[in-house]
Amino acid sequence: MSDVQKKAVYKIVLLGDGAVGKTSIREQYLGKGFKEGYSMTIGADFCVKRVQLSNDLVVTFQIWDLAGQQRFDVVRAVYFKGTSGALLVFDVSNPRSFENLPSWLNELTKNNYNRIVPIVLIGNKTDLRGQTPCLPKDAGLQYAKALSEWTGFEVPYLETSAKTGLNIDEAFRLLSRQIEAFLDRYQLRG
Repeated sequence: MSDVQKKAVYKIVLLGDGAVGKTSIREQYLGKGFKEGYSMTIGADFCVKRVQLSNDLVVTFQIWDLAGQQRFDVVRAVYFKGTSGALLVFDVSNPRSFENLPSWLNELTKNNYNRIVPIVLIGNKTDLRGQTPCLPKDAGLQYAKALSEWTGFEVPYLETSAKTGLNIDEAFRLLSRQIEAFLDRYQLRG
């Protein structure tokens, strides 16, 4: 480890419809594993995780798990302010959750000073493939490509399973790299 460590705090929001697995993703990332039957998030839930991302970078993630139900949209607005990055989550077995992604991006942008922030697109619940009809991986890849064109910077697509833990840690690592690149590109370091 180097003598000089850079420390950063990133406010991350988990966005997407209710029941796409945002809480399960957060719990899996915190090392709490998966459990069946989470209760609906009301408004927002918050946690913090400190991570050594490299020899010279320690990041504190402030993770905001925002309620996905429409009736909480007024309450959610306050939680977007100061967002550093977002995990935009849909359920691969629920096409409607995929179709609603533009609304989530609009809500994020509108309530975060009209700023576009680094995003990682997440297709969750891949453990259901083979058991139920699911969107093809190509749908997520194409949407990520369209988002990259819209934002002007790369929006990666990653498929996850909060149930098995597949790619959960990688999603947060990838988002932190996207945030670092964004800050470097726009020289936003203070």
